[in-house]
Amino acid sequence: MTIPNRGPESASARVRGGLDLDALRAGVGGALLADIDRAVAWDVPLKTSFRGLTRRDGVLLHGPAGWGEVAPFWDYDADAAAPWLAAALEQATVGNADLPRLRETIPVNITVPAVDPDRARALIAEAGTAAGPARHAATPPSALPVTVKVKVAGARVSDRQGLAADLERIEAVRDAIGPHGRIRIDVNGAWDLETARRILPLMNAAAQGLEYVEQPCGSTQALADLRRLVDIPIAADESIRLAADPLAVARLDAADVAVLKVAPLGGARRALALAERLGLPAVVSSAIDTSVGIGAGVALAAALPGLKHACGLGTVRLLARDVAAPAAIPADGALPVRPVHVSRALLRTAAADAELTARWQLRLSHITAALQRRRERERAHAGSVVAGLPL
Repeated sequence: MTIPNRGPESASARVRGGLDLDALRAGVGGALLADIDRAVAWDVPLKTSFRGLTRRDGVLLHGPAGWGEVAPFWDYDADAAAPWLAAALEQATVGNADLPRLRETIPVNITVPAVDPDRARALIAEAGTAAGPARHAATPPSALPVTVKVKVAGARVSDRQGLAADLERIEAVRDAIGPHGRIRIDVNGAWDLETARRILPLMNAAAQGLEYVEQPCGSTQALADLRRLVDIPIAADESIRLAADPLAVARLDAADVAVLKVAPLGGARRALALAERLGLPAVVSSAIDTSVGIGAGVALAAALPGLKHACGLGTVRLLARDVAAPAAIPADGALPVRPVHVSRALLRTAAADAELTARWQLRLSHITAALQRRRERERAHAGSVVAGLPL
């Protein structure tokens, strides 16, 4: 059973996980929530630890266009989390139905966290169960080769054991997907330029050729310098979604691929406009979202003029449970472009306990105030608008 489009506002705070919308509207920026009739905090375990996380939590907002998701990680302050709220409000109040729909399915990659080789093979096998046989497949029905994103640099790069574990994980992935599959690695900006120059050839050899390396260094200038030192394509992620000047990626020729994440970029429309200004091939990725957040990413991917690479939107399979029926789990290496239907029963199961709900009540009040302040600042000072795209 799916949740109907509208519900009584007073019901939100009375159910498990429900936030008090009246209290939120009474605070700074509360008018931003005028069209939201439900706000529910959720909390689900991960099947496998991912970048130190064992659980994922956030808030679902319901409005006239359906559900939106705001789930910034807890190490984000209110200012950094403001774009996530903007994205959720766009999804819940405006929706993405009017975005261009240039394809009906989105090819997606398999994500392998920093796990041991046996677990890496198991994750690929599990994905293969849902997406057709992965091993030695030349081209699945998604029309792109099987693609796996491997997390690396989970340990200190000076730790030889940590580097050896990364290389063994990459080799295990290559063995699991065969010679035709694509492997990309994600470093999350952990390396300096010299470390990247030294380690990348080793990982490229372990992969028998990398599709690309995502954010090997922290700064955009370091990405640009590295791109001139190695013959491996580079993708920019943090240099786009966390930067005060994301267009520097294009200006400095720092990357071959732009990684776009709807929530930290402030919504699908803003991300689409940024992709146009960057002028790079784009990959749409997620932040370990529920199917609600994935739905916004799918809408963005469907609207991109070109899509040469598999997208990182298959991460619902990392969650122990979801809130939608059907869940946004890939089949045959792809996700369909379709509306997301939140299940009343699944949302009840995923609803946060009283303590976490109270934390989100307070946190969302701070994020709402931060978004209001940023919008006021952008209206007053045009030079403060990131990439010329107001939030």
